[in-house]
Amino acid sequence: MQPKPQSPDEQAPDEQAPVTHWALVALAMAMLLSSLGISIPNVALPTLADAFRTGLPQVQWVVLAYLLAITVLIVSAGRLGDIAGHRRVLCWGLAGFALASTLCAMAPTLPALVAARALQGAAGSILMGLTVALVRTSVSKARTGSAMGLLGTMSAIGTAAGPTLGGLLISGLGWRAIFAVMAPLALAGLVLAQRCLPADAQRGRVDHRAFDKPGTLVLALTLAAYALAVTAGNGAFHRRNLILLALVALGLALFVLIERRSPAPLVRLSAFRDPALNAALAMSALVSTVMMTTLVVGPFYLSRVLGHPAAVVGLVMSVGPAISALSGVPAGRLVDRFGANAVVIWGLAQMAVGAFALAGLPNMLGTAGYVLALAVLTPGYQLFQAANNTAVMMEVPQDRRGVISGVLSLARNLGLITGASAMGAVFTLASGSANPATAGTASVAHGVAVTFALAGGLALLGLVIALSGGAFNLERSGNTPPRRGG
Repeated sequence: MQPKPQSPDEQAPDEQAPVTHWALVALAMAMLLSSLGISIPNVALPTLADAFRTGLPQVQWVVLAYLLAITVLIVSAGRLGDIAGHRRVLCWGLAGFALASTLCAMAPTLPALVAARALQGAAGSILMGLTVALVRTSVSKARTGSAMGLLGTMSAIGTAAGPTLGGLLISGLGWRAIFAVMAPLALAGLVLAQRCLPADAQRGRVDHRAFDKPGTLVLALTLAAYALAVTAGNGAFHRRNLILLALVALGLALFVLIERRSPAPLVRLSAFRDPALNAALAMSALVSTVMMTTLVVGPFYLSRVLGHPAAVVGLVMSVGPAISALSGVPAGRLVDRFGANAVVIWGLAQMAVGAFALAGLPNMLGTAGYVLALAVLTPGYQLFQAANNTAVMMEVPQDRRGVISGVLSLARNLGLITGASAMGAVFTLASGSANPATAGTASVAHGVAVTFALAGGLALLGLVIALSGGAFNLERSGNTPPRRGG
């Protein structure tokens, strides 16, 4: 990502501009909504199964439809923002999110609810993809790291608060309330975005010819096939997984061919010749895989080995998102002060220590050891996220910020999906049981130790990528902010 001189219209606003704070509130609300959309329905799955008189595999699509829609559409959402204007498209996303939330709350049947959730996920892909892109035009360059840290905090708050808020709403008002509550929040975010975010440079009607429709369709189908390939079979590998992976390979080849010939490609393939960008995407995917391991494996250890009831398991599991919420803004400030490359390395090293600690400390100290290891791992994750996002987005030209932000979010989402499948399979294999939920205590403890040790190895691999040139390439590309005194 070579630096490009910015025109006056592309310059970040003055740091003292009073609109900056409210612009950040609008972006923070958009990030909060996209995270709430992921986390808040999980607690309602048993209630939904009863309400629609069906089983868990059917109601799980209420969660999967949202995740798949985000994963499939996030790059396209970013490109649409580059073409039509980031603020304009974000407002479309907020309006669509409000509409979809209302449709979810009114859904008469499970298929209608799943369809409305897919629409909500499509809107969520805009919120998740364009909030990062809009940071550079909403705050000064010196405060970019702090703004990225704030977005990380809001994402963590949405993840942590979703189950608690959802449980309270279901208990008091029923399952429809968990979707209805997001509609007014989205409308409030829409008002703030329209009034406080900087105006787009684009004017007039959108040139639809600039949108790569064939590339968008092929990439969407390819990503959908990949998501289904790694989630189908509940961790087991069957013939259909191979067929889907073959379709993924075919789709990628076709996508590359289309992009090479397109006059207005969805993704400029030349961007991937930049080793700094490739390193950032690889590290983001690895880090997301590590974090997903705590969500996939942690509950088995807490319930099967330590014998905690479900309520205590939920409480302990919320420690990670809570720490993440508290450490996001400080992490961003450290990026502003010390530079992105140093904080990327620091964060990855801390994550490796935390993952290896999860492999050993809980067996020595029980619940206290598990919480202590999370207290090391989670701030490391926030340090990495704030620094990596800042490094990637710092000097991206305005007309490519949306798509690069989308690609960065895509790498994270693919890491989450792959981690849920691959690390779950590793845990199942290491525990020596086809069903870890019924395995013996010693088997589960061994499986957890092996899986977290592997997660620590993945964090170390990310650190090797950073030290071998990834993070330093970002600095040489001009994507790292200068150190600030004090």
